[in-house]
Amino acid sequence: MCSIFGMFDLQPGDDLGALRRQALELSQRQRHRGPDWSGVFVDEGAILVHERLAIVDPTSGAQPLRSRDGVLALAVNGEIYNHRELRAASSYDFTTGSDCEVINALYREQAATDVAGDFVNKLNGIFAFALWDGAAKRYVIARDPIGVCPLYWGHDAQGRLCVASEMKALATLCADVAPFPPGHVYDSAVGELRQYYKKDWREYENTRGHDLTPAALRQAFEQAVHRQLMTDVPYGVLLSGGLDSSLVAACAAQFARERIEDNDRSEAWWPRLHSFAIGLEGSPDLAAAQIAADALGTVHHGFIYTFAEGLDAIPEVIRHIETYDVTTIRAATPMYLLARRIKAMGVKMVLSGEGSDEIFGGYLYFHKAPSAEAFHEETVRKLDTLHSYDCLRANKSMMAWGVEARVPFLDLEFLDTAMGLDAKHKMAGNGKIEKHVLREAFDGALPKEILWRQKEQFSDGVGYGWIDGLKDHAEQSVSDREFAAAAARYPFNTPTTKEAYFYRRIFEQHYPSEACAATVPGGKSIACSSPAAIAWDPSFAAAADPSGRAVKGVHEKALA
Repeated sequence: MCSIFGMFDLQPGDDLGALRRQALELSQRQRHRGPDWSGVFVDEGAILVHERLAIVDPTSGAQPLRSRDGVLALAVNGEIYNHRELRAASSYDFTTGSDCEVINALYREQAATDVAGDFVNKLNGIFAFALWDGAAKRYVIARDPIGVCPLYWGHDAQGRLCVASEMKALATLCADVAPFPPGHVYDSAVGELRQYYKKDWREYENTRGHDLTPAALRQAFEQAVHRQLMTDVPYGVLLSGGLDSSLVAACAAQFARERIEDNDRSEAWWPRLHSFAIGLEGSPDLAAAQIAADALGTVHHGFIYTFAEGLDAIPEVIRHIETYDVTTIRAATPMYLLARRIKAMGVKMVLSGEGSDEIFGGYLYFHKAPSAEAFHEETVRKLDTLHSYDCLRANKSMMAWGVEARVPFLDLEFLDTAMGLDAKHKMAGNGKIEKHVLREAFDGALPKEILWRQKEQFSDGVGYGWIDGLKDHAEQSVSDREFAAAAARYPFNTPTTKEAYFYRRIFEQHYPSEACAATVPGGKSIACSSPAAIAWDPSFAAAADPSGRAVKGVHEKALA
């Protein structure tokens, strides 16, 4: 994973030298995402800059990727997990071993008939890309269906369209900076944004009556993990000791000894699987992660951070993750500190468990779902907003230190399998714990105390003193007078707690424009502000604290 910067709609009178220097300077603001190499492409109509984190084909996969005839230039942030299948089926003249070059191939083979760029539907991966066709003076911009990879766009004062992996590269350039929507493509030949990712499973009626055997669900997820283990550099797994990260680790441990890029025919270059966890002294996650690691036989690294270290990091965390959402910042801070430790050990890629809670209804308020249809509709809504919360957190907090986070639960093939399952099989309550269908599928793969461990939000699991300490610090840092005037200072997404005000104040220092503030959809947890959650149980309306502990009658029982 890397970073991209693109500038399009250049005019004949533009000073290409000056624009090149400007593009390089702006791209440098996101170089933490790609510290291994930088590449620049300049044409009369476009400029592309790429900051590379070399994971696959580190010797020849430098970007922007050019076609043999020099007509196409491509800058990609992401990984294409089905690139070998696409490459084998293509007649394109490839110039590198990069997994991302198949995007050039698909475009070249379908450009004449596929005006809107729907070729991106053939990709199974996480990606944000900008492609320039010099012959047609045409460009195509697209983002992966779930929005695992960040992408922003906007216009400069002269009307040029600009795109970048992180908002910080555009914040001072584009007054209209905004997130590029997941599952969409912009093709300059058409001149409009179009949604390319549309699935039947979004409607509950299309899933009604669909069942899966536990073995089929398990196999589908194991295959997703296997696909995402393609790498030519050292990797590991994030292991909090919760269900999701432990299942990722259990599956990865099965395949760690063979080289995925060689179709499992040769020994892996790094055959021992390393796992990583972080927490305050005595945190629930550290203890659970050690149990899981011992059972799986990983080389485990459990790191302890202090409250002071976490608090000191928050301004940089907010600058990197570009949000003021309370839950996101709480969870991103220990993840950011963990990423720094992982980077220091020479690891460049990790697998993580994001997405499981959205697919299987793992948040504790799902216990209150009144019907399978309501349950399913809420999982779809959660997936639609995931790019603004957990995907944003995992990607940006890890990439702050040049560590790529991959998310097998959001593998597109697995997503079709899991979301095609009738939600009646996923529902919790009446004696069933959340995500029981997933737990049953992996019976025997983990110790029971891990497989049946109840949901804790990551910011809770690292140690309850973390959240409590943040609240206390915010109480001291934000005066009553400041907080009373919150609506006047922040009329958009007005902070409702002093902790939220504290984060918003830091965010404003880095991103003062109204457009930047508008990129954050809300100032508190999407779980607690969910209209569905409030409808299921009106007590959620008063749940200003997005901690998992705020779900009354569920989490307390788990701690008893």
